[in-house]
Amino acid sequence: MSDIEHLKYPIGNFQKPEVITATHLTGWIETIQNFPENVSQLLADATKETWSKTYRPEGWTILQLVHHCADSHMNAFIRFKLALTEESPKIKPYHEDRWALLPDVTSVDAQVSINLLKSLHARWVVLLRSLHSDDLAHEYIHPEHGKRFNLAEAVGMYDWHCRHHLEHMKIALKS
Repeated sequence: MSDIEHLKYPIGNFQKPEVITATHLTGWIETIQNFPENVSQLLADATKETWSKTYRPEGWTILQLVHHCADSHMNAFIRFKLALTEESPKIKPYHEDRWALLPDVTSVDAQVSINLLKSLHARWVVLLRSLHSDDLAHEYIHPEHGKRFNLAEAVGMYDWHCRHHLEHMKIALKS
């Protein structure tokens, strides 16, 4: 793996287990639960200069990463609710790279999204912990990937997403 690839995917790509167990799900949900507080603690002493640090050349700034996580996790929460209430809904993808350039990302204080993540994850975790195996089998269709994702797999992907971007923030802080 090249240095740039390592910086882009510092924890590697998401690897779906062959069989998703209750132990996987419990750990993944714990990651999702703890993510907002982990971000908050990591960035508690951030200075004005901190927010513009990047984790790799041409990568997002810490400010963009925080707002991206809020955007992504809001979309995830909605996707879960759609999958639980509709028959295999086709979700709407979005252009993350374009969203990262909008004024609500580039000029709004990161604490706004950290607070949003705290509230959003509080609700999301309640929903996730309430799911039974038949609920976790519900799925949504992602048209960009051309595949169906069941909710058990999606929990794992968002565990990965939390750890992936937290690591990006840690790398950026060291830059």
